[in-house]
Parts: sequence; C-alpha cells; structure tokens
Amino acid sequence: MLALVLALVLLWVVLAVVGLVIKGLFWLTLVAAVLFLATLVLGGAVSRRRRPTR
Repeated sequence: MLALVLALVLLWVVLAVVGLVIKGLFWLTLVAAVLFLATLVLGGAVSRRRRPTR
C-alpha cells in the first residue's frame, strides 16, 4: 500500500512539473509571436520612411 501511495505522489509531481513546463512554453510562444509581429510592424514603418521619394 505504501508503494502505491509513493508511486501516485511521484506521478503527481511529474505531471505537475510537465504541466508547468508546457504552460510556460505556451506563454513563451505567445510573447515571441507578439514580439515578432511588433518587429514586422516597426521594421515596415522604418523602411517606408527611409525610401527616397522622387
């Protein structure tokens, strides 16, 4: 019985850590996507300003 309880506690700890890692990676991906879009927008605005008009 003690072995079963220890196995369940170990499984709970592993799943908790995996859940935190996956949730952290989700937020990291979200932040990276927002920063990528901001770079595209700012890069486009700067490149339009630098083009000489004839």
